[in-house]
Amino acid sequence: MKEILLIAGLVAGPVAVSKHQDRASVQTDPVDPRLVRLQQYFGQRDCPLREAAADFLVAADQNELDWRLLPSISMIESSGGKDYRNNNVFGWDSCRESFASVREGIQFVASQLARSDRYKGKNLDGKLRTYNPNPSYPYKVKAVMAAMGPSDRGVEAVD
Repeated sequence: MKEILLIAGLVAGPVAVSKHQDRASVQTDPVDPRLVRLQQYFGQRDCPLREAAADFLVAADQNELDWRLLPSISMIESSGGKDYRNNNVFGWDSCRESFASVREGIQFVASQLARSDRYKGKNLDGKLRTYNPNPSYPYKVKAVMAAMGPSDRGVEAVD
């Protein structure tokens, strides 16, 4: 019986993966340049939301929003996560809205900007004027967006 178990153990033993294969798969899996740029942008400004960079991109992609919109609003409303409460880095509902986490807030606001009746079908300026009726608000958000880089996925670092 011990011989059968030993043979079974040898046959079903762990399969080795070479380090060469691991490196090759990492090299062929390109990093999203938007993530690199967003982490760089927040990092250069010592913004805590650097840690949420991937969450911003997931929410933007799921809701077909410009990848720079949500982080830019967060820069205007909470200085990139330096000053906020209730996990509400967007100042949503004049900061009365509370979220269980920053990630939940990002997902919620992204969904609202893309799908709610107040925002759906509006261009960027229309969304921003609805978000905050201050006439200078669209200009401020779009200035941050421009500083983050171009809207496409092939983003290069811009300072």
